[in-house]
Amino acid sequence: MNNSLPEEIEIYRDRTWRREEESRVESAVEAEKLIEVVGFCAGLTDARRPGPSLYISVCGRRDAHMPRNVQKDPESSLAWRIKDEVMRRGRVYYAKLARGRSTFVAPRLLPHFHALWGIPRKEESTRLSNEARSVLKVLRREWEMATSDLRGSAGVADRPTFTRALDELQKSMKVVPADVLYEPSFTYIWMLSEGRFAKELSVKVKREDALREVARAFLNGAGMTVCGELAKVTGLTRPDAGRGNRALVAERYAERLAQGVYRLADLDERLSA
Repeated sequence: MNNSLPEEIEIYRDRTWRREEESRVESAVEAEKLIEVVGFCAGLTDARRPGPSLYISVCGRRDAHMPRNVQKDPESSLAWRIKDEVMRRGRVYYAKLARGRSTFVAPRLLPHFHALWGIPRKEESTRLSNEARSVLKVLRREWEMATSDLRGSAGVADRPTFTRALDELQKSMKVVPADVLYEPSFTYIWMLSEGRFAKELSVKVKREDALREVARAFLNGAGMTVCGELAKVTGLTRPDAGRGNRALVAERYAERLAQGVYRLADLDERLSA
């Protein structure tokens, strides 16, 4: 997909997504700054997937590819450690969101993400599985818990079923990993999303406004988006992605160049800055 982009757009993305050696991410603080600027980004995806990525920003180059043996690769190891530290610090949102992708979200965009993917409490009984509701009930009582303890307390004996329940709760923005421990054994610590971001998740946003602001965040960092790109990066349907982009055109923030192709209205000024 990215091969069809003009070189000036790739250069713009190099700058905004920190795909350059001199601006690469080397710490959790720098990662949080990146996430705040771009609004949202993937965790450990490489050049084979579109959109901003912590891993690519750690590498500082647009053609970064994740090696098979990540434990022995210094860039992959650093990206993994930074991911863990950002999650632990809790200043930005981190969870598996749409399509099960690990994603960082800036607090300012949380009301918009929640409007698109969150499930109201009154709809949990009809939209969440029995296993997900069991896990959620335990966390609402205990507040946070390690993976194995949570599985036992929720009464979900089958490990794959429990994993699917956690993924379901992350996608619906109910639960987040708050910490990860490697000793004496590997485990995540899980907590309610509202435990860290109660204010942001309580803000009510109309769906059409949420589509527009998610599209704005992506276009601001991308400079231009091609057909299907916003949907692929965010997990939105193509019709919803189109609604978001067209809303930006309506307010003259973007220009429509062709079907599914949108460009920042002030891109020329940004490129010359």
